[in-house]
This record gives sequence, C-alpha cells and structure tokens, in this order.
Amino acid sequence: MQTPADRQDRHAYPSHWEADIVLRDGGTARVRPITVDDADRLVSFYEQVSDESKYYRFFAPYPRLSAKDVHRFTHHDFVDRVGLAATIGGEFIATVRYDRIGPGGVPASAPADEAEVAFLVQDAHQGRGVASALLEHIAAVARERGIRRFAAEVLPANNKMIKVFTDAGYTQQRSFEDGVVRLEFDLEPTDRSVAVQRAREQRAEARSVRRLLTPGSVAVIGVGRAPGGVGRSVLGNLRDAGFTGRLHAVNQAFPDDLKEVDGVPAHRSVRDIDGPVDLAVVAVPAEQVPGVVTDCGEHGVQGLVVLSAGYAESGPDGRERQRELVRHARTYGMRIIGPNAFGVINTAAGVRLNASLAPEMPRPGRIGLFAQSGAIGIALLSRLHRRGGGVTGTTGVSTFVSSGNRADVSGNDVLQYWYDDTETDVVLMYLESIGNPRKFTRLSRRTAAAKPLVVVQSAGSAPQGHAVQATRLPHATVSALLRQAGVIRVDTITELVDAGLLLARQPLPAGPRVAILGNSESLGVLTYDRCLAEGLRPAPPLDLTTTATPADFHRALSQALADDTCDAVVVTAIPTIGEGAVGDGELAEALRSAAEGAHGKPVLVVHVELGGLAEALSAAGRTAPQPHVMAPGAFGPQRLRTAPQDTAVRIPPAASPETAAARTPSVAVTEGLQPPAAQPGSRLIPAYPAAERAVRALAEAVKYAQWRRESVDPGRVPEYDDIDEKGTAELIGMLLERGEGLTPGTEETCALLGGYGIPVHRAVPSPTPEAAVSAAADLGYPVALKATAPHLRHRADLGGVRLDLADEGQLRRAYAELTELFGPPEELRPVVQRMAPRGVDTVVRAVIDPAAGAVLSFGLAGAASQLLGDTAHRLVPVTDRDATSLVRSIRTAPLLFGWRGSAPVDTPALEELLLRVSRLVDDHPEVVAVTLEPVVVARHGVSVLGATVRLAPPPARDDLGPRTMPAY
Repeated sequence: MQTPADRQDRHAYPSHWEADIVLRDGGTARVRPITVDDADRLVSFYEQVSDESKYYRFFAPYPRLSAKDVHRFTHHDFVDRVGLAATIGGEFIATVRYDRIGPGGVPASAPADEAEVAFLVQDAHQGRGVASALLEHIAAVARERGIRRFAAEVLPANNKMIKVFTDAGYTQQRSFEDGVVRLEFDLEPTDRSVAVQRAREQRAEARSVRRLLTPGSVAVIGVGRAPGGVGRSVLGNLRDAGFTGRLHAVNQAFPDDLKEVDGVPAHRSVRDIDGPVDLAVVAVPAEQVPGVVTDCGEHGVQGLVVLSAGYAESGPDGRERQRELVRHARTYGMRIIGPNAFGVINTAAGVRLNASLAPEMPRPGRIGLFAQSGAIGIALLSRLHRRGGGVTGTTGVSTFVSSGNRADVSGNDVLQYWYDDTETDVVLMYLESIGNPRKFTRLSRRTAAAKPLVVVQSAGSAPQGHAVQATRLPHATVSALLRQAGVIRVDTITELVDAGLLLARQPLPAGPRVAILGNSESLGVLTYDRCLAEGLRPAPPLDLTTTATPADFHRALSQALADDTCDAVVVTAIPTIGEGAVGDGELAEALRSAAEGAHGKPVLVVHVELGGLAEALSAAGRTAPQPHVMAPGAFGPQRLRTAPQDTAVRIPPAASPETAAARTPSVAVTEGLQPPAAQPGSRLIPAYPAAERAVRALAEAVKYAQWRRESVDPGRVPEYDDIDEKGTAELIGMLLERGEGLTPGTEETCALLGGYGIPVHRAVPSPTPEAAVSAAADLGYPVALKATAPHLRHRADLGGVRLDLADEGQLRRAYAELTELFGPPEELRPVVQRMAPRGVDTVVRAVIDPAAGAVLSFGLAGAASQLLGDTAHRLVPVTDRDATSLVRSIRTAPLLFGWRGSAPVDTPALEELLLRVSRLVDDHPEVVAVTLEPVVVARHGVSVLGATVRLAPPPARDDLGPRTMPAY
C-alpha cells in the first residue's frame, strides 16, 4: 500500500498559485510551486545557504541534500504535500513546504486538516520579507486544500523564524518540548493577520515606488548622438533640472572614443557603467527593449521607466510584447513604469529628478500628481504651473508619475507611496482605467483618511493598452462607491486642479455655512446662487460696493471669519477703472493678514479679469485690450495686461493693512511682478476666474471634510444571534454540487435566506383557479394574486396584481380577470401570497462585481425609480452607519419618513435587513447575487415578498488572499 509520501502528482500543476510579489525593500520576486524539474535549482540553492541556516532548518549539521531529499522536496501531489519557491532570475532564493499530518504527526490525507510547515531562505536574502510573503502564499494554498491549521517546530535560537510566525497575526499556541519550540496556529484570517498583511503590502509597494522616484543614479538608454530625439531630450531635462545624483548617457551606437554627451558620461551599454544604476530610462525602439532589459537586470538596475511605444496600445502583437516585457523585468526583480510612459518627476531639493518629456521642471510643492495619459499629464502640469504662480505665490508639485500603459506600476502602487510621503499633502489622479478597483477603493479609503485624494475617472472604455477587469456596474455606481471611500470625485481636469489648489492651500471647512463678501453685488448674488445649487448654506452676500478699499476688504473678512455661524468665506472682487486703481498686491495683503488668525476656515477669491480695459478706453479707435508692460511698483495711470485665465494668487507676507493706500483694488497681474516665495506659516488663498468653479471646489471640500469626520467612527458590523453561518454554508455546498452556477428554487432560496434571519413570504404557484383557492385557504385571507411572467413581474402598474382579496369569490373573479386580460395561466404564471401590511415598496440587491467586489444596493420599487436611476450603493461589508446613510441617500427617501403627511415607516427594521443581506454575501462568497423585490416597509416591520439568489463557486483568490502583483 502506498503512503501519501509515495504517491505522485494527483493534481495538475496549479498555475494559479504562481504570483509576483513585492518584497520589503521594494524589489520583486516570483512565487511558484516546486516541480520535479527543479532538482538542479534546489541543489544550487541549498549550496548557497550557510551552515547555520541549514542547522536551523534540519536541527543538525546538514551540509548537502541527498538524492532522496531532492526527490522528496521536488515531488509533490499539490494536495497533501506542497512546496513553493521564491525565485529571482529563475533561481531559488527561498523555499517553503507543508506536509499534511494526522494524529501523532504521521503523514495523512484529507479529511485531516493540519500540516507541518517549514522554511529555508538564502542568507543573502534574509531580512527582505521573503519568508513572511511565502507564509501568506502557503497559507492560502493550504486553505484551498482544506487545511485549517499549521504546526511548526523551531529551535529556540532561530529568532528570525519564530518572529515570522508570531508577527503574522494568526491565532496561535506555543509550547516547548525536548529543546524545540512548537508553534501551532489557525489559518483562518483574523483582523490582526489582515492588518499585518496590508501594512506589509503598503511598506513594500511604497518602497518599490520610492526607489523609482529617489534614485541615486540614472542611465538614459537611447540617447542620440545628435540633438533632438526622445532620449536626448530626457537627458537634457534631467541635467537642466539639476539632478543631484549620477547621470549616464547610453547608446550602443556610440563610438568607442566618445566619452561625454552634453557633459554627461557616455557608455555603449549599461554593463559598461562603473558603479550601481538605480533607474534606467528606456527610449529605444520596442524591438531593442528586451536586450536593454537583460543588460539592466544583469547590472542590478532597480527599476525602469519605459518611454518606448509599440506595446499593448498598438494591438494584439504589442499586447504580447508588453506581457513579455513585464515577465522579463520581473525575473530580475525590477519594476516598470510604462511602457508608453511620459516619465516621472520629483521636485525634492535632494533629488531634483525630471526623468520625463516635460521640458521644464514644475515648481516644488505639496501636490502629488498621477496621470496615465501623457497628454493629460502635460495638461495637468501646465495648468498647475499657470494656476500655481502669480503675485500671491506658488503651489507646486511634489512628485509626478505618468504610467502610460501601466503594465506594472499603477495608481495603486503610487497611492501606497503617497500615503505616508511627508512631502505630499494632496493627491490628484487622472485615471483612464482602474485595474484593481477593489484594492483601489481600499487604498483610497485609507489615504483619504490622512490626506485629500481627488480623482478624475474616464467614463469611456479603457484604452487599448490597459488590462482591466470587466465590470457590470454603471459608471455612476463606480463613482458613488469611490465617494463612499472618501475619494473627491470630479469630472474634468479643470475641476481637478480647482479642488486640488483649495485643498493644498486652505484648511478643511467645519461645515457648509458660507459667508460671501465683495465689491460687486451681482457677482455676490451669482456666488450665492451657486452655493445653493451645490448644497451649501450661504448667508446673504455682503456688498462692499465698488468704492471698497483694501482696508474695507480686510475689515469685512476679519468679521466674517470671527463669526461662529460661518465655516468658509468666498471673497468676490472686480477691478475698477481710474487713476486710483491698484494692483493685486495691496488687496492680496489685506486678505492675507485678515485670514492669518483664522486657521480653521478656508478663504477663496472669485475675481473677474478686465486687464487692459483702461488702456482700451483711453485709446480712440481700439476695440480690444492690448498687452503692455508696467514696471513693478509704478503708480498713477497703469498699463495692464490680461492675466492668464487660470491665474491663481498667493497672499504675500504680512504688512499692516492700515498702511495700504485707500484705493479701489484691481486684480490685474502686472507683467514684471514675480511670485514671492512662500513664507513659513503663510496662508495661500486660491483665486478662481468664475464663481461656479470656486463654489464647486468649496462644495467638494465640505463633503470631504464631512467624510473625514464620519470616518473616525465608521460604525460596526453587528452580530446577530439567530444567524446560522455553518448551516447556510452546508446548504450552499450541497446546492453547488449540482453545477458551477445556479439559481436555487423557491423553497431552497427561502431556506438559505432564513439561515440569516430573512423570512420570505411564501408565494404559492396557482396554475388553476382551484389551486389558487386551495393556496388561499392554507395561507389565510386576505391574499394577493400576482402574475409572475417575466414581462409582468414587479410591474404592478401594468395591472398584473390583485390585492386584498378577502374571500374565495373575490379570488376567483380576480383570477378570471387576469387570464382574460393577459392570457392563459401557463403564460401568466400566477401565484397566491398572503397580504403583507401596507407600506412603501422597496428593492434590496447585492451583487459580486468582478471588478468592484461585493456591492449592496437599495432603492424604491417601481418604474419611476428605475428610469431615474434613484439607487444608492455601499461596499460590503456594510456597517450600521452605512446602512443608515444608504436608506437616506436616495432622492425619494422622504417617502420613508412621512412625506406630505403620510405615516413614517419602520426604517430601523429596513436597516437591519440591509445589514443581514450584507452579512450573507460577506460570509459566503459563493452567493454572487441576491435580489429582494419587493420589500414592503410598513409602520412596523418589513415584509420580503419576492427573492432570488444566485450561487457560483468562489474565486480562488480574493482581497483577503496573499499579496500579489498584477498577473502577466
């Protein structure tokens, strides 16, 4: 009889266990099952392990593996015996294996649910987090194979391995016997184990991006010998930006005697560079990139920025070329930005990196900027450059990443970096697609709790070069889910910059109350109307009249900021014409000094540009303003130029407003005036050329501030004593044995929902009048008679429902009416149901979307709500606070709370139903869809009158699974 150790591969090679991972130091490795073909690799790996590590693994000196050992460690059945290896460059750097055991520790097969686990990591790679990552993956494999518990025996001196187990966060027991520490731990994820895993994920992915953005040395590969071209341009941009590290120019066509290009050391290959290269910028034709990747990998380059085009954006051949590029780079542990990228920028004084096609380095600032599209990246940098400068100061960029086809490094990775980047206060992202929306939502929620995250997401299909999961959710639903995660969702790049500048310069408002003051009554009224339209609560505008001086503005703003009924102030300003007009400086100084003492209230300026109007009126025959130069500090009649429409201003350092001349302010920008440097503690006040743009930005800040306050206490997922999780799991397993995906029948659906305390009113099929009468007698009068044909189901407006049938006579007449109107019973599919208490008809749905994850939806029943799209959504699991807000977030919610004298219904019971549905789909990923329609919410209680459930096998991996990079 064969023992489990003698049996050979009982299962096919599990390719879905293969994964690329990011290690603690930001490098990458590949995890895969060990097979019989790995014998030579295993031997080579073991030879590079120190004697001490071998002793810790085998508890005795073990200088080499025997042939029997090699056979044992490479032959697995992928069920009871599994081995995984972490590889770099195709060679092993670490291994882990488990062997299923039974009582007494002897080899066993299922249903035994315990296994022994052991690791071995090359000394050169210890401390990189390899063992921790392998533990996550071997635990996921074990759970998939029905193993629920690991046991490990470790020598007391092996502190590193003990720490790997104890830090993982699993529920564990420790014992000491015969000089060995025995650790036993359950593999069911716990809150702590998930938190540990995600913290490690954040640190590793953040460091992998940091290595790309803070290199000590950069090689530009593809630098032309003549001026021009992409490579030569990037080299010039790096040099002109003042890159603080070492810079190298590389081109295989360089002559042997060429030593420099534009003062930069020249080389024919990266291999020829003496010293490490942290980042390589690749600007060669796509067909030459594989050779470049090999050279970089062999030289130990940490990351690549691939500007080259000709990949997935060009069609199927390019898509395969892109897959091979990623696989090739990952074999060397390198990460990639691109291909088809615009580049990366880091304005930090200690880095000064402009590895991009942007000809000018952006102003340093506190805004992190991500764009997948190079064209949009250019537009965003340009807008921030214009809006960030002016007589009232600068707001610039901390780091910029344009990912192109984002084959590897994505917005999720950059979010991990910005989350704890002390140089970034606000994150702006333009996303043409989201490759992993479930992870993006999770990371967004965490990031938004620390700093504002503003996103424009394209509503169209994903660009050809982007690999994304298909979603069945409408774009509006995805946007709503992002907002739930704290994302400030805007529609255009103009709104992106408007919101970003406000959030980077001003404190968050404490509420929606807005004071409006200025020197134009009509502009104040326009601002007031926009505030109402955006859901803010504006006070009547204060008109300072067109004769207002900077001192008047200072006094009015000071009073508004001191008012406890005010949360934010919008200042409106128009220029006047005449010799008394003054420049921006005096008005800006008056506003800055007034705002200086009110640190908790944001101030915005709406200004109207009339630059050049005075000159136009003074020059007979001219009909358009002409630009002229005014010397800084000149007084008297001034020649003004038109300022860029998006000019944003910063309040200069303080000076007493009382010393300012009492002149009518003008907001025209003078040609020669340069923006002053920001002073420590100075207040940067953003200016907008239109009221609607300023108010929209303020409204987004108000909503975000409210989300921040609420996120401190997100609520809890309640426990219910009557939920039968185990029994429901057994029922689901039994049902799934019938097929891959199915919709259970009525009785099974009622039983499944009943396990979670969700009773469903029985609907008895009634193919004949006699069957209907019999059903009514069993249920008890009064009853309802309903047609359930697909074209009539849930459409009471079509007349396919008869309610409050009090006796047999009424029931028979109703049956005859329906068959006369809509056809024979076999077409109508009539059912009889006991009458539920009167109330408001609603719909509750849950769906597992392949991209967004589990989503709970709620709305009122009926065609009107469907046509208007009046449905609200929340991500599962839903907390009690989520359920409360979900019920109140639809536009028709007043119908639930006594609209126009109607009786309020039992919304607490409705919220409990939502929470129970959320628990069901969260506890059982096999439940991929639930629809409860209609759900009648009465004055007391709810009644579920119709329900459908769809089941399918759960995915092999989910967001609770081990850390992985996107698969290629």
